[in-house]
Amino acid sequence: MSKKVAIITDSTAYIPDDLVAKHNLTVLPLEVIWGEETFKDGIDIQPSEFYTRLQTAKVMPSTSQVTIPYMQEAFEKLVAEDYDVLGIFISEKLSGTNNSAVQGRASMKSGQDRVHIFDSEITAMALGFQALAAARAAQDGASIEDCLAIAEKARANTGVYFAVDTLEFLHRGGRIGGAKRLMGTAMKVKPILSVQDGVVASIESVRTKKKAHLRVLEIIKEEIGDRTPIHIATLEANAADDADALLNLATQEMDIIEVVRSQVSPVIGTHVGPGTVGLAYMAGL
Repeated sequence: MSKKVAIITDSTAYIPDDLVAKHNLTVLPLEVIWGEETFKDGIDIQPSEFYTRLQTAKVMPSTSQVTIPYMQEAFEKLVAEDYDVLGIFISEKLSGTNNSAVQGRASMKSGQDRVHIFDSEITAMALGFQALAAARAAQDGASIEDCLAIAEKARANTGVYFAVDTLEFLHRGGRIGGAKRLMGTAMKVKPILSVQDGVVASIESVRTKKKAHLRVLEIIKEEIGDRTPIHIATLEANAADDADALLNLATQEMDIIEVVRSQVSPVIGTHVGPGTVGLAYMAGL
């Protein structure tokens, strides 16, 4: 009989709570450091509170990966419950969370061989869809090898595109990668960004917010092509109405089997800033 499998992911996926519960996911929080205070992402600070505070903050927050003891404890708990464990985490080029997972596994007293760590090479609900695909397979009785294969297939078929209101936050957090060249013209345009090969990449710049959101949808439709089924998630940082308008268009123009409304987690929000709107997808599985 194949062993049961547990899927762990991190808070940057910002998978809605009902899906986390339904699919037996374990979500480990990254941290937001704000002056003297440290908040666990999505536990001690929620998006609405975070963005409200960000608007008037004199001191800007920074972020930190899931801690090593947190990883170790989560792995040991699940192995003690006789699970094989698959951890699917934010791109290791964006966060030290994968490294924390590796060190957390190495710190385990026993059962290290039952813990597998997978770099999603992405974040937000594109990471969430990878974790959900593996978790659904696990619930259907898939082995750890099968779940790893599904995670790899999902990684090859997920993407995320988002329009930011300003590049100021990405610039400040040092996460902008290839988007630096946009800084000069950033005042007049809305940059469209993606996570590609594990890093934030600039795709193009569009003159207005509305056009930028429409362009996000166009790019995703081009990228999905004729792959089905299609899963879509909205991402929004204090911009629910804009995200819903974009989602309504997406559902009219594509045959979507799963729609997820997701906020941008405070940790990711620290880097992209309020007003960010985007879509994540998984297509073909």
